[in-house]
Amino acid sequence: MSSFSAADESAHYALSVGMLLQQYRAPLDWERDGIVELGTGDAVAMADLVAAVPDLRIRSFDISAPSVEQACRNIAARGVTDRYRVELGDFFDQSDSAGGSGSATVVANPPYIPAPDRDILMPELWGGPSGNEPMLALLKAGYDNVISAVSSYSDPAATLATAGDLGYRVANFLAMGLDFGTYSREPKVLAQIQRLCAEGRGWADEDGYMVAVALFTRNPAISGDRTAQLLRSLQLGD
Repeated sequence: MSSFSAADESAHYALSVGMLLQQYRAPLDWERDGIVELGTGDAVAMADLVAAVPDLRIRSFDISAPSVEQACRNIAARGVTDRYRVELGDFFDQSDSAGGSGSATVVANPPYIPAPDRDILMPELWGGPSGNEPMLALLKAGYDNVISAVSSYSDPAATLATAGDLGYRVANFLAMGLDFGTYSREPKVLAQIQRLCAEGRGWADEDGYMVAVALFTRNPAISGDRTAQLLRSLQLGD
């Protein structure tokens, strides 16, 4: 098991999380209860965000011991160990995510690599055959607010339909194009991506794909629903 780091994607994720948390600061009320995070990675971008937002507190979980070790070093280097705590373990087993954590908001850049099985270069990145299994589990975990990355090639329409069935609306999002990397170019992964796209369940071109970081909410204090716009930003939908 190795430590995963993707600078462009991590920077987009942290920037988007920061903008959404600031824009919806009052209704999310994260200053009171903090937020929890599924997947820490190397924590560089998120630790920079915590350093820049004095009131932000994060409790994060990662299943990779090397990632946790590197994340702790990076967090300590930025002087935010008191507000950014990382724990080794499965988020769904250890975070008491059905509301008992005290936080109403979870943030995540969940694994979304699609493949027929988890026998891939980095199994921790496997998102199931359609790439969206961790995201679907996250939506079902019981949080009122979910800020998460959504990939254009991992059946986003099914993800958004599930979110709607669970009472979520897309309050807002930030989308960015990303190049295929080492893990998405692995032959069996790329073949699965192409299969999903051919079936109309994803989008990618020869060089890359789209990723959006979206705020899914069931909070009545947050108005609006940009679900259709999100799907179009991922190059799907009418």
